[in-house]
Formats: sequence, structure tokens, C-alpha cells
Amino acid sequence: MNKPSAVQSVERPLTVEKAKAEERIETSSKSVKLIFSFIACSAFWLVFGTLVGEYLGFKFIWPEIDTISWLSFGRLRPVHTNVVFWGFLSQAMLALALYVVPRTSQRELFSYRVGWASLWLMNLSVILGVISLMAGINNGAQEYREFIWPIFSLFAFGLILVAYNLYKTIANRNVKEIYISNWYILAACLWTIILAAIAYLPGYQQDGISQTVIQGYYMHQGVGQWFTPMVLGLTYYFLPKLLNRPIYSYSLGVLAFWTQMVFYTMIGSHHFVFSPIPWWIQTVAIVFSVGMIVPVTAGTGNFLLTMRGKWRSIARSYSLPFILVGVIFYAIVSYQGTLEAFRSLNKTWHFTNFTIAHSHMSMYGFVSFLVWGGIYGLIPRMTGYEPPQFAVGAHFWLAFIGVLVYSIPLMIGGTLQGLSWIAGDPFMESVTLMAPYWVWRAVGGTMMFMSHLIFAYNVWKMRPQSNKNVDEPSNS
Repeated sequence: MNKPSAVQSVERPLTVEKAKAEERIETSSKSVKLIFSFIACSAFWLVFGTLVGEYLGFKFIWPEIDTISWLSFGRLRPVHTNVVFWGFLSQAMLALALYVVPRTSQRELFSYRVGWASLWLMNLSVILGVISLMAGINNGAQEYREFIWPIFSLFAFGLILVAYNLYKTIANRNVKEIYISNWYILAACLWTIILAAIAYLPGYQQDGISQTVIQGYYMHQGVGQWFTPMVLGLTYYFLPKLLNRPIYSYSLGVLAFWTQMVFYTMIGSHHFVFSPIPWWIQTVAIVFSVGMIVPVTAGTGNFLLTMRGKWRSIARSYSLPFILVGVIFYAIVSYQGTLEAFRSLNKTWHFTNFTIAHSHMSMYGFVSFLVWGGIYGLIPRMTGYEPPQFAVGAHFWLAFIGVLVYSIPLMIGGTLQGLSWIAGDPFMESVTLMAPYWVWRAVGGTMMFMSHLIFAYNVWKMRPQSNKNVDEPSNS
């Protein structure tokens, strides 16, 4: 008689069953509709933006795949980056913020009409931006600010409305304290409004040097003063909430907040080491890049110490593994960024594919994973509908393995590429040596794109389908 398999037996299943989100959040139907609409839009832009990125990855292998001007690399690349920045990540983060701020303030969102207006303005900006970029109408070769100012001003106005809405909600809070998540979230909105004004106001960027300095400031602050504080603020809410324990240290969170503000504002010029901008500006950027060790260590340590002793809970959750990966990538890419700022390493890595790997580990491994963890932790509890656990697992592993397959070969190839340039080899040799690494880039990118399709499916499965929420009075 054959013995039953120990691997596939009832006592030892093939996969660990995840705990269901049994808690249901009582919130108004207006809140559920607004938040889910932000997330649905972000899911659409994720699929669209990374479909463009997937196509660009294939162009590295088959550069003559098309001869259509609208599909040229120079036009599609900014479509990919701007859609992911302003369409996917920004709207996903704001969706979670529109829940966290009222919840921690014990107050209904100040105005749902303002919330809907901000959603329409932001999506209109992204739609017009995509059309203009593909038509060749842009702000020049200025990374992440290729949208012309009339188009980006729509997004900026939408962000101003969000900031006003969140500020009024916090100002009218029913608790004395302002929870640390709200420090990060509101600061991110205010910093980014100022950043957009600096980046787009005309009159003082008339030559290449001044434009380069502003570009370095804008490009890095977009990551460090918008995405980073916003997603860290969300994590300060969702991590302790999902673990059912308080954050390890409120003081570490405050330390990380203020040192982030001090150090990050001065590091943008490390993207232009050895450029014609003043040497002292480059040196200041390098010094402050080293200073970033303080907020990164404080924030990462705070999150990991909060998780300490809760590994079984993390393994049984389908949202916490995303947050764990995001926290680890936060530390890796931040310390990596400090190393890249040093002139000796910058000489090797800058302008190579190593930088491409670093940016994807930052925006994908760090920011996107924390956002996904928040979405999977919140939406089932709001709508009462959970995604299939297998689909969430497929999303996690395809995205996680995909970003590793994408990034590690590009870091190796980028290092060899930089050494080839230093050695004075013909430029075409560096192109030839990158060919196999670009294949791995396409493989990893394909895995990541497949995970996004699954995520979009999961969002659909979590959608509100019936009136399961309690209507509450609101100041709409």
C-alpha cells in the first residue's frame, strides 16, 4: 500500500494558507468609492506604463522593431517614466493617504468633491501628457519633467487640492496628537508643490548650467521629497496596523523625518559629478548623501524592529510580505545611492546601465512594494471582497523575482560598461558586451509586467460590489 505524500498531505500543504482579512472597516460609501477609484486608475496606468516599458526593453534586443516616430525610444521612454510616476504610484499613494489621514484624525475627509476634482485633474494631466510626448511635444531632455508646463500644472493643481483636503482634515481632527504618518504625508504634498514651482517657473533657467542644477535638484527631490516620505508615512500606519502592535519607536520616526528633510534637499547634484557645475555644489551633494545614512538607518531599523518576533504573522499575511520586501529595498537602494555619490564609484557607474538598475530597485522594489502592501492590507477590509490568495502570491513572486532578474544583470553589465569606457575601448564594444544583460532585462521586465496584469485582476476582484459599508455624515 502506497504511503500518502508528506509534501502534499493535508497536514503539510504545498503552500502556506494565508490568513483572511476578517476585520471589516466601517467607513462611508463615499470614502470607499473615492479611494477605490484612485486605486483603479493607478492600476490602469501601471499596466499601460509598464507595457510601454516592456516594449522599450524589447527595443534593446531588436532596435529596428518599428520605424514609427510615435513609437521611437526617445518618445516612449518619458511616457513610461511619467506614467509610472504620476499615473500609477502617485495616485496609488494618494488613495491610501485619503484613508490614513481621516482614520488617524478620527474625522471624515474634509471634502469628497475636492477629492474627486483632484482625481480628474491628475488623470487629465497624464492623458494629455502621454499624447503630447508621443507627438514629440515635450519640455526637452529633462528627466521626469518632460511634460510641458500647461499639462503638468493640471497635476500640480490636483496635488494642491489634495494637500488642502488633507490639511483641513488634520486641522479638524478629533484627537490632540498628529500621528507621525500625517507628518510624512502632508509634508510630502507641501514639499512637492514647492518642488514643482521651482522646476517649472520660467526666467532663471536660461542656460545649460542653471538648467542642469535645477534638473538635479528636481529629479532627486521627486524621489526623496515626494515618493519616499509619502510611502514611509503610509508604512508607519499600515505596518503596525497589520501586525497589531505599536511602532517600535516614535522617536526614531521623528528623527528620520527631520533628518530626511535636512539631508535629502541637498543631494540632487550628485547626479552631475564631474559636470561643469561648480565643484563645491558637487561636494556638498556628496557630503549630504553620506548624511542620508542617518534617516535611512533610523527608518529601516524602526520598521524591522517593529516586525521582530512577528515572522509567523508575516508569513501568513498576503500584504505584509510586500511591506517586508519594500523595507529591505529601501535600505539597499539608499545605501547604494550613498556609494554611487562618491566620485571614485560615480566615475565607473554613472551614465551606465547600473543607474537603470538602481532607479528600478528604488521605484519598484522600494516604493511599489510598499504601496502594494498597503493596498492589499486596506481594500479587502473596506469592500469585504478579497483577491484570490494564489493570485496575490503570483503577483508577489513574479514582481520580486522579476525585479531581481532585471536589476542584478544590469548592475553587473553596467559595471563592465563603465570599466570599458575608463579603459578607452571603442564605444561599440560596451554596446556589444551589454547585449546578454539586456536579454535578462527583457526577461525580468516580462515577469514584472505579468505581475501587473495579475495585480489589475486582483484590484477588479476587490472592487466594491454591494452596499457593505456604513454611510456616515460628511462635509462634502
